[in-house]
Amino acid sequence: MTFSQNHESTRSALVTGASSGIGQATVRALREQGWKVFAVARRADRLNALAEESGAIALAADVSVQSDVDALVVSVAEQGGVDTLVNCAGGARGSDYWAEAKDEDWEFMWQSNVMGTMRLTRALLPSLRTTGGTILNVTSTAALASYEGGSGYNAAKSAQRAMSQALRLEEVENGIRVIEILPGLVQTEEFALRRLGSKEAAENVYAGVAEPLTAEDVAEVIRYAVSAPAHVNLDEIVIRPQAQAANHKLIRKG
Repeated sequence: MTFSQNHESTRSALVTGASSGIGQATVRALREQGWKVFAVARRADRLNALAEESGAIALAADVSVQSDVDALVVSVAEQGGVDTLVNCAGGARGSDYWAEAKDEDWEFMWQSNVMGTMRLTRALLPSLRTTGGTILNVTSTAALASYEGGSGYNAAKSAQRAMSQALRLEEVENGIRVIEILPGLVQTEEFALRRLGSKEAAENVYAGVAEPLTAEDVAEVIRYAVSAPAHVNLDEIVIRPQAQAANHKLIRKG
C-alpha cells in the first residue's frame, strides 16, 4: 500500500547518518517520492556524492557536537525548515563482555546514539511544533533483549527507546508524531565492520543467513511510516528478516 499524498511540494525531512547504510537508503527513498531532504553526516565527501546522485541537500555535521547542531539548525531554517526528523545516526562499537568493557567504546555509543538524538531533536522541536511534525528514531531490537557482548549497545539503544516513548507522551499535545523503528539483523557495508574491526568478523555475523535485511528494506518502512496521513502514528515497528524469529533465534544454513 502506498499513501498518495502530494509530497513534492509539502514534505521535507532531515535525515542523519546519511553517509551510509540505513540513513543513506532513507535519503534515496524519500527523494524518489519527491521529498525535499537534508542529508546529514560527518563525511562530507560521501554526502556530496549522495547529493549529486539524489538531489538531496548535503549538510556535513556531527550531531554529537553541540556547535555542529546549532549551525545545522540555522542552515536548515534558512533553507525552508523541515516537518520531519529521521534520527538514523548511531552505531555499535566493540563486542566485549562487561568485564572487559572499554570506556571509549561506551562513550562513542552513548554520544552517537543517545546524546546526538537528544541534541538535534531538542534543537528542532520548536519548529516541528509549528508544523505538527514527525520524529522518527531508528533504534534496534537490541533495545528489546540483551545479549552477551552487547551490554554497551543494549544500554544505548534501550535509552534511545525510552527517550522515544517519553517524547511521544510529552509532544502529543503539540501534534507531533513520534515513531520508533527497531530493526533486527541488517546487512550493511559498515555496521558490523565498524563494530568488530575486521572484515572476517563482520562477514561471520551474516554467515549462513539466506536473506538478512538490507538498508533499503528498512528505508522503505521508514518512508511508509513518515508518509502516512498525519493522524496515523505507527508508534513502534519491529522489522526482522524472516530467518530471525527473535534476537537469539536466527536460522543459519550451511
